[in-house]
Amino acid sequence: MNTVEVTPVASAALPMAQFRDHLRLGTGFGDDSLQNGVLEACLRAALARVEGYCGKAVLARDFVLTVGEWRELSRQVLPMAPVSAVSRFAITDRAGAETVIEPAQYRLIRDATAPMVISAGYALPRIPLAGHAAFTFTAGFGDWDAVPGDMAQAVLILAASLYEGRGGDGGAMPVAVSGLLSQFRTLRLLGGGRA
Repeated sequence: MNTVEVTPVASAALPMAQFRDHLRLGTGFGDDSLQNGVLEACLRAALARVEGYCGKAVLARDFVLTVGEWRELSRQVLPMAPVSAVSRFAITDRAGAETVIEPAQYRLIRDATAPMVISAGYALPRIPLAGHAAFTFTAGFGDWDAVPGDMAQAVLILAASLYEGRGGDGGAMPVAVSGLLSQFRTLRLLGGGRA
C-alpha cells in the first residue's frame, strides 16, 4: 500500500497572515516579506507533522492510494480523512493495461476516522497477479477557514515552535499541540494498521 500526494498545498492556500499575526510580527515595513520563505517552510513542516500525527489531511488536496491486493474483498479503507470524493478507481495488470472502474460499481463511505470505498455488489474488482488498484481521492477539511479551530490552532502553535527553534532537532510534539489534536487522532491497533 502506497499513498502519494498528487496536488501539493499551494502557497496561496497557506495561512501566512494568520501565522504572522500569531507570531506578532510587525507589519507596514518595506521588508515585510523578508521572512516569508522561513514562515512558509515552518507552516509546511507543521502541516505535515500534524497530518502524520492525526492521519488526517488538514487542507484539501488530491492523493492516490495504490494497493497490490485487497485486505478485505468488499472494501478498501483510505489512509487519510476526511475524504470528500473518489474521482478515479482503476485496476492495472502486470503488463500495464489499465481498466477504469465505473463509479456505479463502488461508493465512498465518508467517515471521520476511516473513510472507505465499498463495493456496490459482493466484492471489489479482482486485482490481477502482479497488478495493482489505484484510487484517486480528495482529502482534507477544505481551505484554511474550514479547518476546525483546535486543529488550526495546533498547526499555528507547532509552526511557531518550529520557527522559534530554527536549527534545533525539532524535538517532541509540544504538549499544547498534542492536547489540541487528541480528538482528531486515529487510534491504531495491532501493528499500526487501520481496520
